[in-house]
Amino acid sequence: MEKQEDISIRQAQEMVDHWIKTVGVRYFSELTNMAILTEEVGELARIMARTYGDQSFKKSDLAKNLGDEMADVLWVLICLANQTGIDLTDALRKNLEKKNIRDADRHKNNPKLKA
Repeated sequence: MEKQEDISIRQAQEMVDHWIKTVGVRYFSELTNMAILTEEVGELARIMARTYGDQSFKKSDLAKNLGDEMADVLWVLICLANQTGIDLTDALRKNLEKKNIRDADRHKNNPKLKA
């Protein structure tokens, strides 16, 4: 199997936008996509709870794939970013900078995280 090239966050935003405009016809409203995002996060939570938590799988859960559920969450988040004019590459970069400044020693000094 041929290895596919990595996709940057910016490329993913462009690919989703192209798909929406050519196959999906148009974006759902922001509020609808927020509800869909919540639904997708719930589906991801179900698989996580059954895979890593104490719940057992139902027959309907067995066909679910953790990576696919994460990709569904990412897809809808990208849709929301595109709709609201957010460049996720820039937003993530700024968020990492914020965390590096704000949390530089916070977690190191948290006694709850000591092994």
